[in-house]
Formats: sequence, structure tokens, C-alpha cells
Amino acid sequence: MYMNKKHYIKILKIFPFSYYQLFYNEKVIVISLKFFDLSMYILKNNIFFNYKILSCISGIDYYSKKYRFCVSYDLLSLVYNNRIRVKVFLSETSSILSITNYYSSANWWEREVWDMFGIFFKNHPDLRRILTDYGFEGYPLRKDFPISGYIEVKYDLKSKRIIIEPLELKQEFRHFIIDSQW
Repeated sequence: MYMNKKHYIKILKIFPFSYYQLFYNEKVIVISLKFFDLSMYILKNNIFFNYKILSCISGIDYYSKKYRFCVSYDLLSLVYNNRIRVKVFLSETSSILSITNYYSSANWWEREVWDMFGIFFKNHPDLRRILTDYGFEGYPLRKDFPISGYIEVKYDLKSKRIIIEPLELKQEFRHFIIDSQW
């Protein structure tokens, strides 16, 4: 029971999306933040879409853009043997609704995106760090996070213990122009 392209385009005409792209047989839709909850509900429960499986949530940092972050959701429909990628763009201060009430697997994925990028998920049942320590400051996958971090952890042979001290950079922190390769 495969949904052909013409039928899929007709369905998308009634669907609240901002942008649709078919790239190498991979469907990508960009959804406005205000229609995100409704869109995810439709994608999962509508008989024409039937995306019952969430396979991945990932964060993307566009450092110098107006909408700095993008949250990408990869969905799978076993009924139609079909995949779709849903993208939502966010500013640095905005947050997105959690979809744990639609997909239970979103719990760990959202916690990982929160931990690595600092994107806040509203109504998440247990939003806390999952990959870094509880006292960790910053978000490691943001483009403005220094490569070496903020602190240095090393083992001192003389005192036979682990020492944590602030990192001293030999040069001033540089801001790179990402658009230019030189």
C-alpha cells in the first residue's frame, strides 16, 4: 500500500507546513513553531500519513542566523513504507513543545538535544542532563562553545589526585566567520 507522489502532494495541500522538499526520494518538511504540535499529531494519527515511529531527533546550530537552532525529527510509516524528516527552526530564546505524549521514544532524544544544545522542551516529563555531568556548564555542540572547554581536568602525580582548574588559553578567543572558508 504505497502512497504515490501525486496523492502525497494533495494531502500536503491541507497540511500546515512552511516548506516541502523532495530530495533523492527523501521528504523534508519545515513546520512553523506555532503549528508544530498540531502537525505532529496529524502526522502520527491521520490515516493518510500514519507515521507511528520516531527514529531520531537531532539538533542543528546555525550560529550566525536569525533562527539559530533547528530541531529535526525523523519519522517512519510502516503502513506506507515511507520516511519523512520534519524540521522546526527556533531562535536562541524560544522553546519547543515536547512530543513525548505522541512518541515515547522522544524522551531520551529530547534530553540529549537539551544537554548538547540547550534547546528547551516545554512539558517534558524529565528534562535533565543525560550525557554530561550535572555540574557541567554550557552546551558542547553549540558553535560558540570553545573546543577545549572551560575547565581542565588532570591527574597530579605528586598529590595523587584529580585536579580541576580553570583553563588558561594562550591566545584570545577568536570568533570565526563561518560563511567564509578563509
